[in-house]
Amino acid sequence: MNKILLVLLVFLSAQSSTTFNPAVAQEVLTGDTRLACEAILCLSSGVQPSECTPSLDRYFGISFDDWLKTVRARLAFLDLCPVSNQTPQMTLLINAISNGAGRCDATSLNATLRMWCQRSRYRDYGYRVCISDALPKYCSTYFTNAYTDFSSTAPRYVGTPDAGGYWVEAKDYDAALASYKATSHRTGNYWWQ
Repeated sequence: MNKILLVLLVFLSAQSSTTFNPAVAQEVLTGDTRLACEAILCLSSGVQPSECTPSLDRYFGISFDDWLKTVRARLAFLDLCPVSNQTPQMTLLINAISNGAGRCDATSLNATLRMWCQRSRYRDYGYRVCISDALPKYCSTYFTNAYTDFSSTAPRYVGTPDAGGYWVEAKDYDAALASYKATSHRTGNYWWQ
């Protein structure tokens, strides 16, 4: 997040003549332009302070029935920030945010990464639904972008897909892992029986 702040400050200082004047910078970024820049900062970290509320409300308030229209409209909103396309890395960040923000939390991953797994324990053959442990590309791009910081807040996978694994928020990982191990041990990893 410090890298993004530095880029924004450099841009603001260039816009406000040779000396950085916060009053002039305040005038440069107003309305949706300001909210877009704030949203970029807030969505580049897994921790958002209360000051992020207006910009995140504006960003997540952009919603259509068609998910592709939502992504495009959110991308257009983020593009209002003057630094959004100054470097290839910032362009990648804006694309990663518009595709990943709000879709890469544990709840969303558990809902969207369902797949069919084959059962083959003893005489119980067939298929069941399980949850993949592989992040979608848009999430891995979002989490690993050079300008984001999700090192301690990205969701983590507990267990394995064939034994009832699932995604949890990073803060809940230790408790979820302990519970999973206790349940797996008691049931012999045959969680679907």
